[in-house]
Amino acid sequence: MKRTKLYNIHKNLNAKIVEFAGFEMPIQYSSIIQEHKAVRHNVGVFDVSHMGEIFIRGKQALDFVQYITVNDASKLFPGRVQYSAMCYEDGGIVDDLLVYKISDEEFLLVINASNILKDFEWMNKNNKFSVEIINRSDDFSLLAVQGPDSLKTIQKIADKEIDLEYYHFTKMKIANVEMIVSRTGYTGELGYELYFEGDEATAEKVWNAVFEAGKEFNIQPVGLGARDTLRLEMGYCLYGNDIDQTTNPLEAGLGWITKLNKSDFVGKDALLKAKENITRKLVAMISEEKTFPRHGYDISANRKKIGHITSGTVSPILDKPIALGFVEKDFSAVGTEVNFVVRGKEFPAKIVKLPFIKK
Repeated sequence: MKRTKLYNIHKNLNAKIVEFAGFEMPIQYSSIIQEHKAVRHNVGVFDVSHMGEIFIRGKQALDFVQYITVNDASKLFPGRVQYSAMCYEDGGIVDDLLVYKISDEEFLLVINASNILKDFEWMNKNNKFSVEIINRSDDFSLLAVQGPDSLKTIQKIADKEIDLEYYHFTKMKIANVEMIVSRTGYTGELGYELYFEGDEATAEKVWNAVFEAGKEFNIQPVGLGARDTLRLEMGYCLYGNDIDQTTNPLEAGLGWITKLNKSDFVGKDALLKAKENITRKLVAMISEEKTFPRHGYDISANRKKIGHITSGTVSPILDKPIALGFVEKDFSAVGTEVNFVVRGKEFPAKIVKLPFIKK
């Protein structure tokens, strides 16, 4: 079992530690609801150092990234980030990821922790461009500082003014440590992700400096539990729950990142065929009933099963059950009435437009 360089901090904060993607990670410190609301109303900090960082270097770095991802990386410029996905030849999703353009000959791919080795092997297998593919996942710590007061917090310990648009990044010093600072996150709030190298002492120094800077904003440490409820309120997909190798990006609502008009990429032919034959769609659902929708529960309509829930919770902000799930295409329109099937009992729900929380 791996540990991030902030493991001792989490233990000292009496975090509840669980196994996640081969790491011992904090699932919560106080309560999921309290941590969730801290991010929505003030500022919270996640240790997400388990995420993977793969660097692509070489003269054909862009060609390689274009070939293995579904979005159009040619639109990127240094300092720009892009949400994308990688697909197998059959259109199934290898992983969803962030693509950072550092320079014309260097990209950073940030991938899901549970997929690091699989993704790395798959990239190498598809390397027909003689690029360097370097797995630096163990070298980096990654903090996500998220919430309305996130900028005010980290600006206090930054070496220059932070003026980043959404999905842009820069290199700078925070707490006198050189790092990549990007205006990205998984919460739907104003937020920044801090990528930096160094040992446990360096990681703890950055963590402590961020918390000292955020004290006046009632900053809170946030675990993976609230990370999940926050992303679900926004309708963001989680690999392994909502998307995986059995789903394609078109049926999963990721058509907006799937550029079928760009030149050849892995899975393009299968996705062109799939576009003509979509039989199910990933939808967002909300209920007024007292129930708790969970991954794997059936979805029904007219007394028959029409799909299954991929992610579910009770929204801490709305105080209502919310879920993502795949349903037959005929039942996927916004406003369609469906049911969550919980232990054999049907609970009425309705398909709605994302996000659940309107900012």
